[in-house]
Amino acid sequence: MEKAPPTFLKTIKYLRSSKVLKTRPGILNGKRVEYFKGKTAVKALLKEPFKKLKNVPKITNENEASQVLEEILEFAFYARVERSGGAESSRNKILKITPVQLWSEDQYYVWLYEGSQLLNSLLGVLLMLVVFVAVLFPLWPAKLRDSVWYVSVFILGIFGMIMALAVFRLVLFIVTMIIVPPGIWIFPNLFAECGVLESFVPLWDLHTTVEDEDEEFTDKKDD
Repeated sequence: MEKAPPTFLKTIKYLRSSKVLKTRPGILNGKRVEYFKGKTAVKALLKEPFKKLKNVPKITNENEASQVLEEILEFAFYARVERSGGAESSRNKILKITPVQLWSEDQYYVWLYEGSQLLNSLLGVLLMLVVFVAVLFPLWPAKLRDSVWYVSVFILGIFGMIMALAVFRLVLFIVTMIIVPPGIWIFPNLFAECGVLESFVPLWDLHTTVEDEDEEFTDKKDD
């Protein structure tokens, strides 16, 4: 892998990190891995995001994409495998690396390249530190322990208020929907895609359906 040309390495990083290449879960030597079909990788290299990259092989058709993937295969970023074990509907297939490594759009290939593990390592170290600090909680200074307790109670209190407000809004809407249809919603709109201040505007509003919003949009468009 280290001897691969920079253009191939960038191509592999694109395939490994982006969502353009559809992968499936499998089991290789007792370890959970991801594998893909050759045809899927070919299609991924023909997508627009790859064409916008710089310092990558120029690919204009499926034959060129297959040729590039065949050349990359020699650097062992992925390996050809055979699937076995389990029914066709089984999610995790048992994989076995084939002795002869050839490229074909109809064959399956398992990822051997896992990309940069720096972020995972940092997250692991951070998790260990958090667990270590939590274990030492009884040894914390009394004031610090009291502060953590007050903060946790405050957060739980806010969460409880939000839940109570959500239930109150729902109950009020059901009651007003029966008495004065179509029903009334009060602030704040907890589930709207807007900021905190915008969720309080307006203070109350009548319930509207998708059809009502479409009609309102059509009327404004005609005006």
